[in-house]
Amino acid sequence: MLGQTSAAARIQMRRSAFAPCRRLKHDLAVTLSGKPVLSIGTGGRSSRSGHVATVFGGNGFLGRYLISKLAREGTITMVPFREEMNKRFLKVTGDLGVVNFVEFDVRNVQSIEEAVKDSDVVYNLIGRNYPTKLFNFYDVNVEATRRIATAAAKYGVDRFVQVSSHDASPDSPSEFLRTKFEAEQVAREILPATTVVRPSPMIGQEDKLVRKIIGWPHLAVNDAQQKMRPVHVLDVATALHKIGFDNSTAGKTYELFGSREVTLDQVRLLCELEALNKYPYINLPKVPFAQVTELLNKVLWWPVGCADEVERLTIDQKVDRQAATFADLGIVPAKLEDYVGQYVRHMRGNIFQDVAPDSLAERKREREYIHVTR
Repeated sequence: MLGQTSAAARIQMRRSAFAPCRRLKHDLAVTLSGKPVLSIGTGGRSSRSGHVATVFGGNGFLGRYLISKLAREGTITMVPFREEMNKRFLKVTGDLGVVNFVEFDVRNVQSIEEAVKDSDVVYNLIGRNYPTKLFNFYDVNVEATRRIATAAAKYGVDRFVQVSSHDASPDSPSEFLRTKFEAEQVAREILPATTVVRPSPMIGQEDKLVRKIIGWPHLAVNDAQQKMRPVHVLDVATALHKIGFDNSTAGKTYELFGSREVTLDQVRLLCELEALNKYPYINLPKVPFAQVTELLNKVLWWPVGCADEVERLTIDQKVDRQAATFADLGIVPAKLEDYVGQYVRHMRGNIFQDVAPDSLAERKREREYIHVTR
């Protein structure tokens, strides 16, 4: 009868429904060491990419965005951690069983090996902008990299991505930048196929650039004339994600910088334009500012900066033109004006919340007569 399905056809449909999925050629990938990686699913949060990645420094500013990109495609992600409460928010970035935590210590080699032994991609995002009572720049940037790279080499990890810093140089006046450069060399001595990534100052929801400008007090040196090429953190995370699974990037150095060069003061003026508020800075002489900051860093137990951070405020960003860039990854970085507003717009007064750019002058005149607390 027309519209009815025969019993034989229904049985065949049941068998096909419970039969294993056919594997296609694009489901199979081969790593640098020849290890086959098989993906499962159509892609997305509930699929499995077949890869296992370890992200050191995953609960930091850049790390949380990278983990989100890895986990949302089903890459099993190992996140080494030190403090229990600082990593819990990362669990929900992936499906059940995708984001896994491993307690570790950078001085405990066994804990590092536990974090990397099953991985085929390792990202080292560990870094510290200021020294502490337990760890100095060399401990965090160089020795930690040495132990992580050694563990990765021991277990045959295919890809190692070392996240460095812009202006990393062996003769830099900043100890932070010198140790970052030394960490690059250490990683490549142990794993010659290491990919080095040098991101520019990053802007995002939890950044230390815009938040410092709109905070108080905003302390600066050299009249905030430091030159930089800011970049959006999501662009850097996207680049790291591509680099980790593209074998053609092995052994290369990437400089990830924004579309145009600006001074710190120009970023401040852009924040003022978007927030419709004034954010003046206090210009201080470099030497006493550095001395006081270094003393406070040794006495206080919360981050207040250090003398090396003051030194970095006087270094203009220089780009290595021999290095690969966003263009080599097929990524067009967002413009500074396109994303700064979303991170400072909440600082507007109530009367300015829904203001269009062409009506700003009118609203400012209204504010002389309409008083709204903010």
